[in-house]
Amino acid sequence: MTARTGRLVADDIRVAFRPAQRNAAPAIALDGLSLDVGGGEIVALIGPNGCGKSTFLRVAAGLLRPERGRVTLDGVGVTAPDPRIGLVFQEPRLLPWRSVADNVTYPLELAGWSRERRAARLAELLPVVGLEAAAALRPVQLSGGMRQRAAIARALVLAPDVLLLDEPFSALDALTRERFNLDLLGLQERTGTSILIVTHSIPEAILVADRVVVMTPRPGRVAAEVRITAPRPRSLALLDEALTSRAAAEIRAHLELGEPVG
Repeated sequence: MTARTGRLVADDIRVAFRPAQRNAAPAIALDGLSLDVGGGEIVALIGPNGCGKSTFLRVAAGLLRPERGRVTLDGVGVTAPDPRIGLVFQEPRLLPWRSVADNVTYPLELAGWSRERRAARLAELLPVVGLEAAAALRPVQLSGGMRQRAAIARALVLAPDVLLLDEPFSALDALTRERFNLDLLGLQERTGTSILIVTHSIPEAILVADRVVVMTPRPGRVAAEVRITAPRPRSLALLDEALTSRAAAEIRAHLELGEPVG
């Protein structure tokens, strides 16, 4: 039996930003962060503001090289942007002059896919994110939720093994955000993509994740991991269950202590 792909491993990551002033000390964003996301797993990353969550996603995506440590995907080092890894930012960052269809297929265009292949992939993907009726629209004509769906579709267009999400639903209202969390679970079920999602919402983390990883204040590293044992498929009813209350209390306790594991 073939092993499942999409295992993302970070080992002893350290990132320090050099200040503009010559004699000032570097700002250490991450120091000793190690994390293992299994193939097909959803892991939520949560921690205080400024603890390096977004910095770590940039490292994992190959956009930022760490001063120490390494990230591997299925045993292969990630040292530059990689089509096996999709990244969705907090803002959709769509090209305003291009339609939804052209935004979503832009990575395929850059990769040299023919027009026919791009159209075929688009026809597969838009129904997955519920945008088949919006293909010809431009970003200004979309709601915030639709723009974020388009950004997710663009990140998925090359069928990555891992999807990195940096607070993708934070700008949405509470009801829309809950619906998107369920959509994300459905999308992962259909694609099998490993997902690492950064969030500040404990309920969101519990609803979507197999594990919640709590980070320390800066310099960021892993303080604790809380496993969410609720079966799939999940529904919003999970948020009213005793399991959620226990997990939320454990996550809050680790956030308050802020102590690293080990």
